[in-house]
Amino acid sequence: MKALVVDDSSTMRKIILRSLEAVGVTGAAEAGDGNQALAYFHENPVDIVLTDWNMPGKNGLELVKDIRAEGSQVPIIMLTTEAERQRVIDAVAAGVTDYLIKPFTPEALREKLNKFVTC
Repeated sequence: MKALVVDDSSTMRKIILRSLEAVGVTGAAEAGDGNQALAYFHENPVDIVLTDWNMPGKNGLELVKDIRAEGSQVPIIMLTTEAERQRVIDAVAAGVTDYLIKPFTPEALREKLNKFVTC
């Protein structure tokens, strides 16, 4: 399984990568914003996208909309501090498959990943 981790924080990307490895996903790609992620997505097949919402350049919600506009049904997990009900509704309407509020535990992320990762 190939994952794409999108977050402007390198520390958060490392946390997510460790959680991915814990459920058997190795060699995940990283992007620091939505523009980098979309460029990678166009060039490389991925099985799951984990993205932050708030990033410079193209944010996570814009990334989700762009991926869905291309017809892709790849699972997308939004990892964000945005917990307001309307934000969650907006994310789901844009095509987010699942949602996890930061800060989260590695166990909580593993639970979300286990819905999509077959090891």
